[in-house]
Amino acid sequence: MDLPPFQTLLDCYGRDVHRFLLANVGPTDADDCYQETWIAALRGYPRLQHSTNLRGWLLTIASRKAIDCVRARRRVPLPVGDVPEVPAPAEPDSYGDPWAAVRTLPPKQRTAVAMRYALDAEYSAVADAMGTSEDAARRNVHEGLKRLRREYDDDRL
Repeated sequence: MDLPPFQTLLDCYGRDVHRFLLANVGPTDADDCYQETWIAALRGYPRLQHSTNLRGWLLTIASRKAIDCVRARRRVPLPVGDVPEVPAPAEPDSYGDPWAAVRTLPPKQRTAVAMRYALDAEYSAVADAMGTSEDAARRNVHEGLKRLRREYDDDRL
């Protein structure tokens, strides 16, 4: 199989991978996930069997790194000085930044919405990157948008 040099891969798809990660994990963690994505890709590149959809392969790796990041974020203890008498609100208003709202979606919906709207990916590309059918990709985008609309309407009431 004839694979392009890894630097060519980085030059062609680096921007898309970074935009995808910004939409998925936010600006604080995107750079770390970006580096982890490219390290994992570099390790797996020599063993790659097919070169037909390199973008989808990279976005799949990025999606898994984003999921790992979100899971790790949930496991980190948060230090507090004093326990407040009244519990703080569960979620801050995230609609000033629409991508902050997207980051609250479940992993499959978050990935599908981010790919569809941050990368302007076709549903077939979303399906390839997620390892699902095109119908499942459409459904994940639909359910993600439905949930965002419902939460937005609930917040406005």
